[in-house]
Formats: sequence, C-alpha cells, structure tokens
Amino acid sequence: MEINVTDETFEQEVIEKSKTIPVLADFWAEWCGPCKILGPVLEKIAKEYEDKLIIAKIETDKAPTQSAKYNIMSIPSVKLFKNGEIIDEFTGAQPETTIKQWLDKKL
Repeated sequence: MEINVTDETFEQEVIEKSKTIPVLADFWAEWCGPCKILGPVLEKIAKEYEDKLIIAKIETDKAPTQSAKYNIMSIPSVKLFKNGEIIDEFTGAQPETTIKQWLDKKL
C-alpha cells in the first residue's frame, strides 16, 4: 500500500502505523529528477510487498517540519520505520533488485 503523508498526518501514518507494520518513508519532491526514477520502483514494490509494509510518500516541499526533523539534506531519501523508530535508510535512486534485497534483510 502507498499513502501520501503531510506534516499533519506524519505521526499517525508513519510513526503509529510502524508499530504494527513497517513503513518505508520516501522523502521526495516534484522537481527532483532521481525522485521521478525511484517513484515508480517504489510503487511496484508497494504492490509486491503489500502485506509486509506500507510506503509513505512525503513531499518535502509540503512537509517542511518532518523534512527538517529527519535532517533531509538530499532527496530522494528513504527511511524504514519499525516500532516508531528508523531502523535503516538510503539516499538516491536505487535499482529495484537492490531495494528488494535491502528490504528482505530488514523485514
């Protein structure tokens, strides 16, 4: 499943939901070229891992508070939340196989 998250919904949609199912938070922006490459890859993974995790899309321009809180310096920036905490992260567009291998180790 993939959801759009704002500053106002971040606590509920990412932190709280990660206490029952891992949440992959994708910090991105409309103007970001690598984000446009990573986005479709994460959409495909969201369908394949539907029962294993939620993918939360956080547009940095529309969620400045959360972007600052999590020190988003470059995008795309992806953070995996479990039990309300970040358990791992990566920055930049990655190939689908690399992301799946990374996820499989973490899930």
